[in-house]
Amino acid sequence: MKADLGVVLTGATGGMGAAIARALAPRSRSMLLVGRDAGKLAALAGELARQCPAVELRTVSADLNSRDGRAAVVAAAEALPGGVNLLVNNAGVGELCWFPDQSEAAIERIVQTNLLAPMLLVRALLPQLLRPARARIVNVGSILGDIGHPGSVAYCASKFALRGFTEALRRELAGGTVRVQYLAPRATRTALNSPA
Repeated sequence: MKADLGVVLTGATGGMGAAIARALAPRSRSMLLVGRDAGKLAALAGELARQCPAVELRTVSADLNSRDGRAAVVAAAEALPGGVNLLVNNAGVGELCWFPDQSEAAIERIVQTNLLAPMLLVRALLPQLLRPARARIVNVGSILGDIGHPGSVAYCASKFALRGFTEALRRELAGGTVRVQYLAPRATRTALNSPA
């Protein structure tokens, strides 16, 4: 397959994010890897550069929960050679905890990271995604965006809402050049899942 993707991937250094990056790299002309840990981003970019030397790889260390962090991603995406035609919103957080015991700060962090940050990033990147003949937004949710699970109340709520956002945006953009999809993985062996 022709390497024609211009990718923005958030949560790039997590278990699923790194796997997504490795899968997309051979099909990409350029990739912007986004995460909070600059060292891990550099290591992943180095690995991908060795495997796929033709791909233009760039990184942005940013907190997507901040306006400045999102602005840094948008600016870096604007500078990608050939532009962006795939946004993968993969960044996410969770905490296994009974809801009455969960702190307000944890609830806010989960909803902000899993729902508000992707919504606001899509809104900010949409003008760039509308430029190419075809583009795609993939919001990475969870099977827990369909099934309420005890001990994951805030996480489930954030993923249910992300699924609703994706479905509504898909319908709003129907007939245009941008496709919107929701990916709902089952349990995966990543650092996001605690031993509990």
